[in-house]
Amino acid sequence: MALAAVLVGGCGPAPWNNPYPGGLLREDVLLGAFTEEPKHLDPARSYSSNEYRFLAQIVEPPLQYHYLKRPYRLVPLTVESVPRGVALDAAGQPIEPGQPPAYTEYVLRLRPGIRYQPHPAFVRDGRGRYRYHALGDTLDAALRNPADFPEQASRELTAEDYVYQIKRLADPRNHCPIAGLLSEYIVGFRELNQTLAERDRQGLDAGRWRDLRQYPLAGAEALDRYRLRIRIRGRYPQFVYWLAMPFFAPMPWEVDRFYAQPVLAERNITLDRFPVGTGAFLLAENDPNRRIVLARNPNFHGETYPEAGEPGDRAAGLLRDAGRPLPFVERAVYSLEKETIPYWTKFLQGYYDTSGVTSDSFDQAIRVAGGEKLELTDAMRARGIGLISAVTTSIFYMGFNMLDPVVGGYGPRKQALRHAIGIAVDYGEFISIFLNGRGVEAHSPIPPGIFGHLEGREGIDPYLFDWVEGRPRRKPIAEARRLLAEAGYPNGIDPATGKPLVLYFDTLGTGPEDRARLNWFRKQFAKLGIQLVIRNTDYNRFQDKMRSGTAQIFQWGWNADYPDPENFLFLLYGPNGKVQHGGENAANYANAEFDRLFERMRAMDDGPERLAIIRQMVQLVQRDAPWLFGYYPKTLSLHHAWVGNLKPNLMANNTLKYLRVEGAERARRAADWNQPVLWPLGGLAVGFVLLVVPVWRVHRRRERERAL
Repeated sequence: MALAAVLVGGCGPAPWNNPYPGGLLREDVLLGAFTEEPKHLDPARSYSSNEYRFLAQIVEPPLQYHYLKRPYRLVPLTVESVPRGVALDAAGQPIEPGQPPAYTEYVLRLRPGIRYQPHPAFVRDGRGRYRYHALGDTLDAALRNPADFPEQASRELTAEDYVYQIKRLADPRNHCPIAGLLSEYIVGFRELNQTLAERDRQGLDAGRWRDLRQYPLAGAEALDRYRLRIRIRGRYPQFVYWLAMPFFAPMPWEVDRFYAQPVLAERNITLDRFPVGTGAFLLAENDPNRRIVLARNPNFHGETYPEAGEPGDRAAGLLRDAGRPLPFVERAVYSLEKETIPYWTKFLQGYYDTSGVTSDSFDQAIRVAGGEKLELTDAMRARGIGLISAVTTSIFYMGFNMLDPVVGGYGPRKQALRHAIGIAVDYGEFISIFLNGRGVEAHSPIPPGIFGHLEGREGIDPYLFDWVEGRPRRKPIAEARRLLAEAGYPNGIDPATGKPLVLYFDTLGTGPEDRARLNWFRKQFAKLGIQLVIRNTDYNRFQDKMRSGTAQIFQWGWNADYPDPENFLFLLYGPNGKVQHGGENAANYANAEFDRLFERMRAMDDGPERLAIIRQMVQLVQRDAPWLFGYYPKTLSLHHAWVGNLKPNLMANNTLKYLRVEGAERARRAADWNQPVLWPLGGLAVGFVLLVVPVWRVHRRRERERAL
């Protein structure tokens, strides 16, 4: 009874199971979770969505995507306007429109007054020397984070900071994942990379910081404090999209110098863990085993919420904050959640503001209406939870190694084999069984939302589908068997052995869900009498097989880096073949006509002529079938009623600054949803009394008997 009284007496306004200290639940703070540690937060190395989730809020490339408008549109971020390329001849002089340029030049003009977040790298002493650039071999034990240093300072963003970062992309020490691509375009990039690589081979900079200001780069030059010039070879309109990626975020030489000190690396105080930028937020805490905290950057240069969007945005409440200063939240606190069930439970309790939808939570959150439409269950609606759904600018596909003697090659018989398999492998069924409808069957390499994607009858793959009653219908399995016989394998029998044709599928994953998925693939091939052998492996071994060309059939995917068809069609460009050239053409597809059209298409602006060329390219790929196009994933995101300004933006990564959170409403609802159930305590107290009182009476009676 005393215990119950203490517990009831301790009941206050906050829920008993509140996982956050103090009044955090009530503050206007975004509360979220992460499932794995971001490996790289250095903008020269980072190339993963789970890293961009944090990094893109901190660093600022010159451009960004408009938050609300579609199709996706580039707008200025740190520059005054989106740069327009100027075509030049070999002597560097402007040329007449229509002539093929030797170079294209972009001049970016920065907005004055943009300042970096406070950081010890910028601190100077009374003599103008950098206080923390020569820390020696020992460091105060209390220093575990750049914010722990007793002094912090800042300075203005300059054009030279962007030049320095582009040089960092060329430095082989930084292992930039797009260095190979940039060497094709930025003038002098390849030469700088080779110069620095040679210095590394000779050990000239071993164990010390390399000051990249000392190395010229012809294709990137600061014209003055606020103007930057970038020169690329030929014409490549898609280059401006790269200027919206963290790779091109500025890097002050002082920060590079600061983090190059070995004593900091020993404490794990590195650029990969603590990036520095001019963005709306800074990284206040990075404990990958517990939580990551982003806090408002006190030096943020200022930006306002968009004043215009798409039709329907105003009615959806997405323009209520039009013109107001960003960001709206003071902090974003992300807790580590390795398992999906605790994540989901805490979301339902109101302790996380947003959540994805996994297989574990799908039935509880989503119902399928009319056989196709996904909508919230009544239980979710009752809590005021909202649903945002969008087809991603991504594709998952099954690839054939075109160098393989069985499934690869060209000509009618080889095409017939791959088309037969394409008909048999029913990705519509796969989406229904394994994705709960969270996907759209693909008919080409180009997903919805990207120029060149075609809907309706003209968009179907005619080799695998018919157009019936206003929608695509997969061709019957009888047609697949006919094609298989045409390919030389009647009833799936390999004439060389007289036994079923054996094909090999290289893949990852060995869990229960993976086994069910792989068994499904076996059954699809079995429709044709083909025996599919699954070769499971780890990621490193899988990569080795892809590089060496020893894989036969595989499954892979691609997320758009930028909203242009070139970013998907280059996955099938011959000179980008993985085995011969180390590129991203994992199928090693090589079609001279496709390559010729690709080289013409990628240098064109969007328009009817470019669209016609893209159609020709897609038709070639549908005919040759180096891929089964698979599906475009559909993302489902849930959010509580106290989170505002949410709109899916599949290109932008720096979206935290637009979100609004009403902490008081969150705290009120969380208190309602997490009321303690006290009757078991009362029952426990009564049971305790019923058990103890008789024992106490017997004990007292025995004591009195002895006294007599």
